[in-house]
Amino acid sequence: MNKYYTVLVKDLDEKNIGEKVTISGWVENIRDHGGVLFLDLRDTTETIQTISNDDNMFKGLAKESVVKLIGTIRKRSLDTINERLLTGKIELLVEDLEVLSASLHELPFEIMSSRKTKEDVRLKYRYLDLRNEKMKETLHLRSEVLHYLRNKMYDLGFTEVQTPILTASSPEGARDFVVPSRSFKGKFYALPQAPQIYKELLMVGGLDKYFQIAPCFRDEDARADRTLEFYQLDLEMNFAKEEEVLNIGEEIFYDTFTKFSDKEVSPRPFKRISYKDAMEMYGTDKPDLRNPLIICDATEILQNTSFNPFKNSTIKVIVVDDIGVNSNSWFNEIVDYATSIGMPGIGYVTLMEDESLKGPIDKFLTDDERKNLIEKFAMKTNSVMFFIANKKKKTAEKFAGLIRDELGRRCNLIDKNKLELCIINDFPMFEYDEVKKKYEFCHNPFSLPHGGIKDYLEKEPSEILAYQYDFVCNGNEMASGAIRNHDLDSLAKGFEIVGYSREETEERFKSIFTAFKYGCPPHGGMAPGIDRLLMLILDEPNLREVQVFPTSASGADLMMGSPSDLTSDQLEELGIQVDVDE
Repeated sequence: MNKYYTVLVKDLDEKNIGEKVTISGWVENIRDHGGVLFLDLRDTTETIQTISNDDNMFKGLAKESVVKLIGTIRKRSLDTINERLLTGKIELLVEDLEVLSASLHELPFEIMSSRKTKEDVRLKYRYLDLRNEKMKETLHLRSEVLHYLRNKMYDLGFTEVQTPILTASSPEGARDFVVPSRSFKGKFYALPQAPQIYKELLMVGGLDKYFQIAPCFRDEDARADRTLEFYQLDLEMNFAKEEEVLNIGEEIFYDTFTKFSDKEVSPRPFKRISYKDAMEMYGTDKPDLRNPLIICDATEILQNTSFNPFKNSTIKVIVVDDIGVNSNSWFNEIVDYATSIGMPGIGYVTLMEDESLKGPIDKFLTDDERKNLIEKFAMKTNSVMFFIANKKKKTAEKFAGLIRDELGRRCNLIDKNKLELCIINDFPMFEYDEVKKKYEFCHNPFSLPHGGIKDYLEKEPSEILAYQYDFVCNGNEMASGAIRNHDLDSLAKGFEIVGYSREETEERFKSIFTAFKYGCPPHGGMAPGIDRLLMLILDEPNLREVQVFPTSASGADLMMGSPSDLTSDQLEELGIQVDVDE
């Protein structure tokens, strides 16, 4: 190797012993072993131990300074070999050192253990956090996954198209981020929540199959699986039936997971579950199928109950085998969890060896009720039945779903080496908002109802189902999609049900209502979430771990200092007056 050209550390091994080389990177650590100085140098590929017999060679160097070293590769002694490094059998005897950029500040955290640092500190100094090996691996994997997905879409005959970032505000379910216009004072652009309208217009434009890796923006409170800005694999197909889109989605998820994850992936075809069945059996439209527990309905059996909390209520039960021997404190923790999520408590009974029931609820049950509960829900000795009741069916389902999840965790029923995928379909088109006393779209307002406009004219809104579907994995929504409604009268009628007149709808969605008048083919698509895909592949706890420069949980960018104030000149140019209450 030529000593004048910098080589990558990963390319150095025993074959280079005796050669003079130049390497560059960051000072990871400096150690003084009684007059012999060791400097661990890390470049973008690997770390190597370097050594100097000159007491002044590494003097004054701070960790994470960027240096260039020239020296000779030599073999390490047997007792100093480091098997954890690719370069663990060699070291560099340094003859010359040049400081390319000194680290001038005390580090806010140790680079190699940055993951143990508070998240807000890591995000404030994200450029340092990215030097951590785990973060570098995440970025490289993200690049590989995106490369793979793009090639797969090309192979499937899709055309990549980039749609605008500055667009018009539209009521798609979340709050828009808005951008003031300098040229059109008092008017605003919006950042797209998703490329929904654009991809439909591409279908009108005659494109057969479209895709893009699309940035999406939603002004919503952050949580573990939601950030203000995220990416999705947006795709749409002309003349497509629901099953065709689902087949494409299955191939994308199955092939990507099996290529990049070591976990066991659900075989194709994925299990199809209607929204109604998902809510009844799992209490959520995002069920974790690794959990074998099923929610059952005991409302009919207990319709004549004397127990006041059960009267006129929807009653859900969950049976867990072999936990009747658990301690009272274990059951008390379940009760505490129930109260923490808003339940008044939770009742339960245990089936004893003599086939009697024991527990707080037993004294309120009749002999017939006991017999029917045991037989219908196949209780065994030491099985425990938990009761969840509420006057509102939807609330009972939600609470039962949360209790199911908690029981799955506490009973160690969830196999963490599996990726269990399913498809939730047949979503209701509308749901009733008890607070607003009106119907709202349950999912995507542009979805096709099963019976087209006939459903809108002949059915109650609560009875109308849509060609909408979600891909779900391990309790996470991985993609949403739908067959779109390409009939203008039907679209307008759907918006009328949620409170928009036809005139308002046509004005709000002028582009679609104009374009569809020139002939719109049936079409449908979906949008797998890139960040959530990576989150599951890497077993990360939240989306921020797989994004390069995310905002904090509060929505602030601690590194860049945004959101920030504008100068008075900027505000004047935009025609904006800021009036913020203290």
